[in-house]
Amino acid sequence: MMETQNEKIGQNVTIRPVHHEDIPAIHEIAVLGFGKNIAFHPEHYESQIEQFPDGQRCVEYNDRIVGASGSLLVHAQQFQDDHQLSGICDNGYIRNHDPTGLHLYGIEVVVHPDYRHLKIGQKLYDERKRLTRKLNVQSIVIGGRMPYYHKYQNELTPDQYATKVINRELYDPVMTFQLKSGFVFRRILTNYIPEDQASGTNAALMEWENKAYTKV
Repeated sequence: MMETQNEKIGQNVTIRPVHHEDIPAIHEIAVLGFGKNIAFHPEHYESQIEQFPDGQRCVEYNDRIVGASGSLLVHAQQFQDDHQLSGICDNGYIRNHDPTGLHLYGIEVVVHPDYRHLKIGQKLYDERKRLTRKLNVQSIVIGGRMPYYHKYQNELTPDQYATKVINRELYDPVMTFQLKSGFVFRRILTNYIPEDQASGTNAALMEWENKAYTKV
């Protein structure tokens, strides 16, 4: 099991495990970022904490929760084919979390819009990388939103859009961030979040390989 001590990282910022009493604040941030149709509900967060507490982290700034992330462990065959977010995370409840899985699948990162200047998202991604090394699993996998795709949907296929973002011809706030964080684009997932019209319901399957992984 991963140690659960809080980690002070400067600027009055603390990364720590999510507790049940944090759920209302995290849910509020998720609704701000994604809207009610996409955001997880409080009962989802309750189940995520119960199923895989080490995978659920939040960030406090001056004792206020300003961001959070959620994940579960899966096997490669669960994401090798096309899949939806609802399927890979058991409709948000992650009862399919498998402690023997060799891939950490990220299902959410939320940051309060008033605190994005603190690089909260990067801190949460770094925390996932730390967890990946601690658990000795092979990679982090994400079905990343493509929130600017709707601007180009009439002229570019999702694959063409992803290629332009990779080549820095276009900027996407999620995919560009993930690429800078060391993730590699694997392929487009169609109909990943049917409610995500900004992404054209698509997602970019991204992966970060744990170079420290040791086969046991």
